[in-house]
This record gives sequence, C-alpha cells and structure tokens, in this order.
Amino acid sequence: MSDNSNGTSDAIRRRGLAKMAEVYGTEFQNFPGDHFAMTADHLFADVWSREGLSIRDRRLLLLGALTAQNLMDTAGIQIGAALRNNELTEAELHEIALFLCHYVGWPSGTKLDILVGTIVGQQKKAARKEQAEREASSETETA
Repeated sequence: MSDNSNGTSDAIRRRGLAKMAEVYGTEFQNFPGDHFAMTADHLFADVWSREGLSIRDRRLLLLGALTAQNLMDTAGIQIGAALRNNELTEAELHEIALFLCHYVGWPSGTKLDILVGTIVGQQKKAARKEQAEREASSETETA
C-alpha cells in the first residue's frame, strides 16, 4: 500500500491496524475503500491513539454513548473486547449497566445488562470448549 488520494501512508495504516488490534484484542486485515481508510487511519491511528485517556477510559465512554443511543450491537462488540483485554470484569460491566440505567433510561441500561450476561456466557462457553479440546488433544498425544 502506498500513498492514496487522501494522503494516507503505509505507516499510518500500520499504526491504525495495530491500534485496532490492541483495542479489540484480535488482528485486523487491511481492507480497501474510503470507509475502512477513515476507520483505520483516522479513528484508530489518530483518535484512539491520543494521549490523555487509556483504552479502558475510552471504552467506558463509548459504552455510555452507545447505550444512550440504544446501539446494542456495537456495545456488544465493546463488551467482548473489554473482557478479552481484561479491561473490565463481568461485575464491573454489570455495575456500568446499572449506573447507566439512571442516566440513559432503565430500558437501555437493562438491555446492556442483559447483553453483558449473554456475552459473558458465550465467552465462558467458548473457553470451556477450548479447554476440553486442549485436554482431548493432550490425552491423544500421551496415549
């Protein structure tokens, strides 16, 4: 990738992709198009990379904003990332939902609380499955 029409460089894209991976706890591939360019090159290489707030701080603010707008699909992505990155615990996420009930409305806060429970359950189930697969693999190797 070289400079394109809006002046983004390889270094900026790499910085953006690296920050996306750090924020979400998973690797991202480079994609073509202006939307992805703005996301990687501006939002993550610039905005999420600024000094002054930690990723956890930014995630807390984002969870509040998403809940206030009732954007639970995107809030779910943030909950999963916060858990993967050990930024927030299950108890903290439930407390955030309860706190937000009083500021963004009980229905939205409750939806967030239910979503936290759902995502925590999914991650625990996936971890149990992965553990069982590792144990099965270990048993076959020793047999």
